[in-house]
Amino acid sequence: NLSTCSLLISQHNKTTECNFLQPTVRESGFANILCFLQKIVSSGDEDKDDSLDFNEFSNYLKDHEKKLLLTFKSLDKNDDGRIDFTEVQQSLADLGLEISKEVAEKILRSIDADGTMTVDWNEWREHFLFNPATNLQEIIRYWKHTTVLDIGDSLTIPDEFTEEEKTTGLWWKQLTAGGMAGAVSRTGTAPLDRMKVFMQVHSSKSNKITLFSGFKQMLKEGGVMSLWRGNGINVLKIAPETAIKFMAYEQYKKLLASEPGKIQTHERFMAGSLAGATAQTAIYPMEVMKTRLTLRKTGQYSGMFDCAKKILKKEGVKAFYKGYVPNILGIIPYAGIDLAVYESLKNLWLSRYAKDTANPGVLVLLGCGTISSTCGQLASYPLALIRTRMQAQASLEGSEQQPMGRMVKKIVEKEGFFGLYRGILPNFMKVIPAVSISYVVYEYMRSGLGIQK
Repeated sequence: NLSTCSLLISQHNKTTECNFLQPTVRESGFANILCFLQKIVSSGDEDKDDSLDFNEFSNYLKDHEKKLLLTFKSLDKNDDGRIDFTEVQQSLADLGLEISKEVAEKILRSIDADGTMTVDWNEWREHFLFNPATNLQEIIRYWKHTTVLDIGDSLTIPDEFTEEEKTTGLWWKQLTAGGMAGAVSRTGTAPLDRMKVFMQVHSSKSNKITLFSGFKQMLKEGGVMSLWRGNGINVLKIAPETAIKFMAYEQYKKLLASEPGKIQTHERFMAGSLAGATAQTAIYPMEVMKTRLTLRKTGQYSGMFDCAKKILKKEGVKAFYKGYVPNILGIIPYAGIDLAVYESLKNLWLSRYAKDTANPGVLVLLGCGTISSTCGQLASYPLALIRTRMQAQASLEGSEQQPMGRMVKKIVEKEGFFGLYRGILPNFMKVIPAVSISYVVYEYMRSGLGIQK
């Protein structure tokens, strides 16, 4: 994985003329040693007194040894207890970096103590134990919270890509694969998504709508194809939103990161939330049109352009930003809880079960991602309901145009707190099929685009 390769390459750059991934400064051996010692002290200094006592030093070594074992196991692809040059080549190829046999052997030779041209655990440990790599845990690539998990909401923290992925062009292939997975996933779960919107707008204590009665009404009014109303624009907005969010996220990370090239969890949350807000602001008219097209009656609109034209003519430009405030406010609880729960589940797994490998497996990754995204949805759902009702107000005959605060008060007074969760059942029902479909499509797209695992 990336952490292993970064460790291998950074150490090799210090001992050889190999300089194919990162630039090095030709310093004296003494200066290098001083630099290493300073980094070790800063990594293990728990009480921030600029020195290490015995307990801090012992804790640093134990923690670092565990990380080294995880990365060794991840690099040892055939589980034979030894790393050879082909495994070094394969790990770098997984990052999109092709190197020759000669370069891989040079890297291996700088660690190999017994001349066998393979590295066992003892050689690996002795060579790297005092290498002050402080962010091994942060960059374990298996745990990337990716766009594979598309459950129909666009409020998640964007993908992060390594410099190698950016320079080799792998990032756009992964975004393309994720976008296609999202498109197929949303299309497959569109009937449940339409039911959610239908219940959010029309269901109340006096007009109870169940899944059965709701689907019956929709089928009676428009036939089977009516279940996919609004899906076209829901799929169409994936591409511009993903592109804007990715570009904005990269810029916000540079502005907010306390250290260049390294971003903390809270900084990532802030950058992700701002990127989400930027993307939502740019494509929000498409969100309004999606709601209107989803709720439309047969013959009301002939398509997306007709919908936009009629909204503009009848209600003006302001109509395209109805519900904007609750939508933007919803980003904070969604992204914050999604990220916090995912990080907590990741750390729990690593502390309890990461004995032989850092790779948790597909089911654990999907499980963690699904739970965290669902928790984020649960927290932000009332704001999503208010947004949808505000977007739909003008299209409902006789409906009063209400601001956000008054609408919340009215719903709670008439229907109680749980009135803010109308439609959450079909919303939860679509999570597992959406995740399953998007994962399968993503894997097929990765294969088709030549992205190696």
